[in-house]
Amino acid sequence: MTKNQTAPVKMGSRYTVEIANLGHSGEGVGRYQDFTIFVPQALPGEVVEVQVSEVKKSYAKAKLIAVKQASTERVEPQCSVYQSCGGCQLQHMRYEGQLKAKREQVVNAITRIGKLDDVTIHPTIGAANPWYYRNKMQFPVGRAQGKVAVGCYSQGTHAIVNTDDCCIQHTVNNTIADQVRRIVTELNIPTYDERTGEGVIRHVMGRVGTATGEVMVALVTVTDKLPNQAKIITALQLAIPGLASIIHNVNPQRGNVILGRTTRTIWGKDTITDKLGNLTFHISARSFFQVNTEQTVVLYGKAVEYAGLTGKETVIDAYCGTGTITLFLAGQADKVYGIEIVEPAIADAWQNARTNKVENVEFIAGDAVEVMPDLYRSGIRPETIVVDPPRAGCEPKVLETFVRMNPERIVYVSCNPASLARDLAILAEQGYRTVEIQPVDMFPHTHHVECCVLLQRKHSP
Repeated sequence: MTKNQTAPVKMGSRYTVEIANLGHSGEGVGRYQDFTIFVPQALPGEVVEVQVSEVKKSYAKAKLIAVKQASTERVEPQCSVYQSCGGCQLQHMRYEGQLKAKREQVVNAITRIGKLDDVTIHPTIGAANPWYYRNKMQFPVGRAQGKVAVGCYSQGTHAIVNTDDCCIQHTVNNTIADQVRRIVTELNIPTYDERTGEGVIRHVMGRVGTATGEVMVALVTVTDKLPNQAKIITALQLAIPGLASIIHNVNPQRGNVILGRTTRTIWGKDTITDKLGNLTFHISARSFFQVNTEQTVVLYGKAVEYAGLTGKETVIDAYCGTGTITLFLAGQADKVYGIEIVEPAIADAWQNARTNKVENVEFIAGDAVEVMPDLYRSGIRPETIVVDPPRAGCEPKVLETFVRMNPERIVYVSCNPASLARDLAILAEQGYRTVEIQPVDMFPHTHHVECCVLLQRKHSP
């Protein structure tokens, strides 16, 4: 379609579309008269009837009305509210098909965005059990159809879908959601209204130590005080198995940020513990900890493998967070330096090191762009740099700093194939070859995929 042509589809009208592939958010991508249409819950190879819900200059979005010709990958979703809930995007696809689609997502990003065509991209490592895996739950609390609602947002909206049995949440997290819904209803606690900013309770968080059985419940309110606090504590104690911590967080700000600045423990411990392999970690309400414990061990094991350690190396772990990957690396290295700009995370990292009696680590609070040159000037020469950045990837200055440190290997852990591909292309220009990529399915039934990447320094012929 040329720039001057109008879209060949109209809002509210129905069309028959053949789906060619999946988009980066797990939606089906088809074309009507050479015009792109995105269709959630449609699969490649299917012929579907759709109703257009949004029209832009170069694409449209549509609702799936009927599948006229189904893919062999199509299955019946396990979740009863899947059609309206926005928490998952791929439950209608066979799990084996999901793994192939996620590898293809990585391949497309690396070749199209990164312009790299000589990289080995392995098949996605799937989960032994792709159901009920999330150790962390964050559900909004509001109202739906006149009743208290706790659950995920409907896709593309902030309308809460009441979720009784989320198929990707740990079963204890589902119990927490159910009990908070009951308690808020019985005690008549006002729920938060995003439109007016009025109400009291706005979110509930559940965290489960899958190896220890310890459970944390965090309640987020707009108000400084938690109404009926004593009754809530008693009710949760009676209803939640393994309960070890109840947290009250205050967030009076408008917007999408879940946790506010004020956090206090109103019963039990400040943290719960969980294990990754042989290592024990303390988890607070604010701590970053991968949500799929079993697959995290797989991912970090691959990172250690790619680091190629013999016990003599110095390693820098940029964006170290609370030190999870750092401590995995420490078991195979001579010395590991963990760098993280968030100071509370560094405090947690030191605590985790002490808990596990790991002494060959040093955690530094600061920006990697500033800390790494200081380490270099002090004579530290890392053989390997490991990086696990946010979804946006690394800032160019961070990548430049890596290159100046001149490590033999860089191990890049990423949750976003697009930003990963961009950064790998930059590193390729700076003398680092992407050798291989291992996708790991950390988030079954969603469009997300995690990758572990090995880069090696190019040597002059």
